[in-house]
Amino acid sequence: MNWVWLILLSVGIIFAVVTGNLDAFTTALFDGAKVSVEVSLFLLGIVSIWLGITRILEDSGLIHRIAHLFRPLISRLFKNIPGDHPAISAITLNILANLFGLGNAATPLGIKAMQELSTLNQDKETITFEMMIFIVINTASIQLIPFTVIGILAGSGALNPAAVALPTLVATVISCLAALLILYVFRRALK
Repeated sequence: MNWVWLILLSVGIIFAVVTGNLDAFTTALFDGAKVSVEVSLFLLGIVSIWLGITRILEDSGLIHRIAHLFRPLISRLFKNIPGDHPAISAITLNILANLFGLGNAATPLGIKAMQELSTLNQDKETITFEMMIFIVINTASIQLIPFTVIGILAGSGALNPAAVALPTLVATVISCLAALLILYVFRRALK
């Protein structure tokens, strides 16, 4: 991957020199670096806040109540997970983070969910169907309110950054349902 970046940067420098736009290239290079640091700090703040909220939910016991609300849906999707298993809470937290468009915060929660799901796996060389379902749901990630995208759009000066909420919800619901349908079709076909 380093070679790709080196080639792209080299081609950019060569074209900037040939076209006489070296000043514009240099300005764009530093502006891009500045924006990338700002976006990274913004995303770090979102992840920190969400992980703090997650810790509060766990320490207060509220996560068990939230998991209880989601239990009918989670139990329907993940039939082989015992109702009191920690994987239910981890999956619930991951789904909640994704619902609010906090994909970066959902990543550590997804890792924890997979670790919990792996405790139920007898054959460590393969993944269970529940793990497959979780991967599909986590990847498709239905987003009720895409806070990260709205925040980035607002920070970039968009006139109506929340306008992406409804299209995002529709697109992610459709993609999640389609992905689950494909998973179930392949499972049935391979049995």
